[in-house]
Amino acid sequence: MAVNLARRLLNEGHAILAIDDLSRGKRELLAEFNEHPRFAFEQLDCGDADTLSSAVDKLGAQIDHVWHLAANSDIPAGLADPRIDRDRTFQTTFAVLDVMRRHSIPELHFASSSAIYGDLGDREIHEDIGPLLPISNYGAMKLASEAQIRAAVEAFLPRADIFRFPNVIGVPATHGVIVDFIRKLKATPDRLDVLGDGTQQKAYLHVDDLVDAMCHVSQLPGRYKVFNIGPKDDGVTVRTIAELVRDRVSPSANICFGEGNRGWIGDVPRFRYSTERLTNTGWTPKLSSIEAVRRAIDQIACEESRNWSKP
Repeated sequence: MAVNLARRLLNEGHAILAIDDLSRGKRELLAEFNEHPRFAFEQLDCGDADTLSSAVDKLGAQIDHVWHLAANSDIPAGLADPRIDRDRTFQTTFAVLDVMRRHSIPELHFASSSAIYGDLGDREIHEDIGPLLPISNYGAMKLASEAQIRAAVEAFLPRADIFRFPNVIGVPATHGVIVDFIRKLKATPDRLDVLGDGTQQKAYLHVDDLVDAMCHVSQLPGRYKVFNIGPKDDGVTVRTIAELVRDRVSPSANICFGEGNRGWIGDVPRFRYSTERLTNTGWTPKLSSIEAVRRAIDQIACEESRNWSKP
């Protein structure tokens, strides 16, 4: 997502200071920006406010917007060790807000998640639903981050946008169900093991639509705005994704499903996502969930093939 957003903002004429500890990413993903005169990169811990502040000082220019995307994206890892989400999901938010206060940076655009809602079954999830009962450490720390941001808006921050989105897919891809399935089939071309029984059903949003929606919201008036971002459908099952990946990568493979409708502890097996608030502002996604999945499978399969062919 960060690469796609950076590309969009540079094309719009903005200058960017990108900061990442590269714990889940690769420096090579930013190669296209290496010679760009309006792009700078610092590899450092986004949870360390003093180090972040020094990077801003070194830039020697006023920053007008912060796009805060830093978080632990490995949900099972966060369940195994809750400190991972504390440090990489919540502490990064706390540090970013501290630096924004020190440097009088006026606008924050924050990548939150549908994980803050918890498991609401077949209830349609809208932005004002409650209570919010996340069932993963990731969701809990995203919710805590939202609360910290709301308090900052009351105390010192002139503006904040909160983006709550479902499963985001596309390239570059470092994790997620499609990457996982493709890599499993590379290791065992005759068999694809799936966590859960395949009935899990979720909305999927292509990263191109996500970036477009975030940029759209950033232009809307308002001091504090919260939007669900997603397609206008009820999503795609894991079974469908497994079959599509199998057909694209290794058509003769057998798909072996597990038991139960949760892939792991903290997994929300099914949710219905309302995006009415966002569509009422005039934005709609270009792709449905199934269209996004099909495009992402092809993109990621091509990307992974290039990676496999490298010496």
